[in-house]
Amino acid sequence: MVPLAQIPKSGPLILVTNHIGSLEVPLLFAHLQPRPVTGFAKIETWDDPFMGWLFDLWGAIPIRRGEADMDALRKGFAALEQGYILAVAPEGTRSRNGRLLRAHPGVAMIALRAGATILPIAHWGAEKFIGNLKRLKRTDFHVKVGQPFCLKVEGKVTRQVRQQVADEIMIQIAALMPDEYRGEYHEKGNISLKYLRFGGS
Repeated sequence: MVPLAQIPKSGPLILVTNHIGSLEVPLLFAHLQPRPVTGFAKIETWDDPFMGWLFDLWGAIPIRRGEADMDALRKGFAALEQGYILAVAPEGTRSRNGRLLRAHPGVAMIALRAGATILPIAHWGAEKFIGNLKRLKRTDFHVKVGQPFCLKVEGKVTRQVRQQVADEIMIQIAALMPDEYRGEYHEKGNISLKYLRFGGS
């Protein structure tokens, strides 16, 4: 069970989480109620009529990957202003084995532009669902919530800075997961956190 007491009850909030598959969407939506939630999903999802209908039902925002989709970003920022939690997967694509992939720098651009509090949430277990289903075996899903933080970046925001911010965000997700799931961030836990601010720090 997600400790709901750790989730801010109001104010702009960006939820950052790892991406395994579509099962995480209803899982996180259910735990984050009653706050409304939206998030980005690759536009190709709407090529499948059923998945498109389902993601419309969830209020997902279609986004074109690999480019600066300004229309999608505007919709995301508007949702934050309306009190929604905006869910973002920094990896940009799903991990087939559940281990973390390197974050894309786009998450830093979104977070810096929005100026919102950021909440890391990690989940694991869903990568075993299909295999377990074939064997009629139960799948255990795990969800863990981290501490909210904000970004503080001074000076010119270069691509290198955006990547550093993205990596620092992913380190917060990795820290919530068992060691075997940390993937690209298994050895990055000692990166100095230059741009993250927790509580009154």
